[in-house]
Amino acid sequence: MGRWLVRGLCLGLLAFVVFGPLANMVLWAFTERWYFPHALPIEYGFSFWGRVFAPRGGAIESLVNSAVIAVGTVAMSLALAVPAGYALARLRLPFRSLILLAFLLPQAFPNLPVYINIARIFYGFGLNGTYLGVVLVHTSHGLVYAVWIATAAFASVEHELEEAARNIGAGAMHTFWTITLPLAAPGLMASAIFVFLESLDEFTGTYFVGAPDVQTLPLLLYSASAGGNYQIASITALILLVPSIAFMLVVERFLRADVLAKVGR
Repeated sequence: MGRWLVRGLCLGLLAFVVFGPLANMVLWAFTERWYFPHALPIEYGFSFWGRVFAPRGGAIESLVNSAVIAVGTVAMSLALAVPAGYALARLRLPFRSLILLAFLLPQAFPNLPVYINIARIFYGFGLNGTYLGVVLVHTSHGLVYAVWIATAAFASVEHELEEAARNIGAGAMHTFWTITLPLAAPGLMASAIFVFLESLDEFTGTYFVGAPDVQTLPLLLYSASAGGNYQIASITALILLVPSIAFMLVVERFLRADVLAKVGR
């Protein structure tokens, strides 16, 4: 009995820690009035949703900007990750492990000083306040996921299939486009989704390189939170959360255990 009680308390605490903030966010998104000492909102409504999606609310423009930047980041990341992942998976490169670790360097340092220095460099090239500058910053961060997952995806493709295609006269490029790439496509799709979500949620790099000319949903969320407007902040966070959950469910279907087992090999 005591063991079940402890397990129940632990599960309840875990559920509260995980779902408590989400429930609070959803409540604030549909709240008209809520203040201490009331445990629940006094009045519910959708007036703040109207403010967010009004022409002057900024949400539509920020959502479009976030989507455009995320798509550009995915395109640039995959353009670099596909050849890099194929080379790392198929060629006997010297220092292969060190090359893979090099892509982790953006994660090894605090984002704030890194992005401040990137912003200084971009200022000299006129990239501050531009979509291209923001896409480049997001790409530098997203390459971690893109290259590692692409390498694992190509490594999961059996060599025998490529050799069989070459034995019947297929060239290297034809084999790549008709055999290797289609078989690695699920892993590459998962890589693209990870990069897309990372770009969609990126705040620090966008703030230092893009603001105030490039407004995205994370910047709108920050402005609303800093101004104490919890309803608008919660609505913006909910807009960001929905695609994240949807895409992660898709990733769960694409990333098989045998692909994940190839990561870092």
